[in-house]
Amino acid sequence: MPSDPDRKLEIVTEVPDRAMVVFAHPDDAEIGSGGVVGKWVTAGCEVAYVLCTNGDSGTADRALTPAQLARKRADEQRAAADFMGVKHVVMLGYSDGELEDTRELLGDVVRAIRKYRPHTVFVHDPYRINGFQHRDHRKAGITTTDAVYPYARDHLHFPEHLADGLEPHKVRELWYWGMDEPNVIVDVSDSIDRQIAALVRHESQVPGFNVPPGETIGARVKRNAADQAAGYGFEYGAVFRRLIARR
Repeated sequence: MPSDPDRKLEIVTEVPDRAMVVFAHPDDAEIGSGGVVGKWVTAGCEVAYVLCTNGDSGTADRALTPAQLARKRADEQRAAADFMGVKHVVMLGYSDGELEDTRELLGDVVRAIRKYRPHTVFVHDPYRINGFQHRDHRKAGITTTDAVYPYARDHLHFPEHLADGLEPHKVRELWYWGMDEPNVIVDVSDSIDRQIAALVRHESQVPGFNVPPGETIGARVKRNAADQAAGYGFEYGAVFRRLIARR
């Protein structure tokens, strides 16, 4: 929440025509932006997911091989995206824990932006300093920030995309989740159950969600969202740090 408890966040009610979520691991999209995605899809927004890694290290189950885990997590992510009504799912397939800010990854994200042409892009905030953050989250956030500005916008960056019919695209808004200082909030009271139902489709990850004893993952999500919404006149809220591009 904001460092100044008396400072109100801007309540965003507008729904764009197209949005994209770029995320490091299977389940990060539902955790970070699921309430808003569920709300916007219902309102007619076309959403694309760009999953950076295959999640092949994300388990405490020593009976699973990395290849088996990657297949399982891909199936779980597709099930969650289908339930949410996400229209496009891009799986880049980098190894879990090995994401780097490379030219290759940057080109992959730029290509997706130019193909699906979102108004708004969601991603991990790579600049958070209050608390630990997975390295892959930071790398996904940094690369996506660069992809939005200036690489997807300028035609002389990755000109090979032009040969594939992909024109430059200017993203209007970049929304970070997991930030230290949010500046916008969205009422997700009518979509939080959809977020939770999508999240629990990541069955392999539910044991690792650090839910307190006696509490379900749904109750935990709702408790956190209720805390965010306190004082805003609605039951559940999702907060982000929004950057708006110059026209």
